[in-house]
Amino acid sequence: MSRIGKLCLLVVISCACTFTRPNWACAQSNNADLPDSPSAVARSEHDNDSPAQREVSWRTLPRDFLHDQKDIWLFPGQLAKGRHWLPTLAITGVTAGLIVADPHVMPYFRSHAGRLDDLNDTFDAPITTAEVIALPASLMVAGYMRHDPYAVSTALLAGEAYADSAIVDLGVKAVTRRKRPGDVPPGAPFTDTFFNGGKSPFKGSAFPSGHAAGVFSVATVIATRYHKHRWVPWAMYGFATAISFSRVTTNAHFPSDVFLGAALGYTITRYEVLRPR
Repeated sequence: MSRIGKLCLLVVISCACTFTRPNWACAQSNNADLPDSPSAVARSEHDNDSPAQREVSWRTLPRDFLHDQKDIWLFPGQLAKGRHWLPTLAITGVTAGLIVADPHVMPYFRSHAGRLDDLNDTFDAPITTAEVIALPASLMVAGYMRHDPYAVSTALLAGEAYADSAIVDLGVKAVTRRKRPGDVPPGAPFTDTFFNGGKSPFKGSAFPSGHAAGVFSVATVIATRYHKHRWVPWAMYGFATAISFSRVTTNAHFPSDVFLGAALGYTITRYEVLRPR
């Protein structure tokens, strides 16, 4: 791991510890179990009808995950009833436009790859994966250490959102089997990439970006639940955007892969995982 990569990872962990501070004082005056019995203070401070205040525990997590997956894969039924057409068309339209633009954009990033070596080393795939996982993991540890059930629930929700987006991402990849830009031979056009990649969704299939879906799912959970700290949404979505953009500069994904991955991560998290229950 490069020196800059280690610094980024340290910043992520430090931010996670910072998030828990506002709830520490409240948690110290309560001896509730974590996270099944959130403190009375935490409950009184947050409106349970808000997406930012959904409660979760280790016991309910598997059931919640299955509930999420059921709603996600039955989403076409909602469209059949005339619901959610506007955002669906918007995401589909932008994705289609980027697919058309991909062959014209990627030659630039390939030809300028040498100038982006430092950036690409910082946002190498293993480093970015570690950073995304470190954020909820740090929240979890800090939450238990500081007796902060809200931080623990946030970490669990981030894990739930990450898993939900990963399942959808792998499902789409298994169907589209899009070739990655790095797999296109030098001098060859970036066309006819769909259904020409690896047969496994875990390797060789690019559409959509799993990194973008994962980081935006985690970022959306934290940005929503800590939105009262005005800098948190900016930091989280900036962090997610930087990691997502790096997937293009490293020739791992096309812009359309990244956009759809980010859109899936955000929408699944915001409108399914964080939906009050």
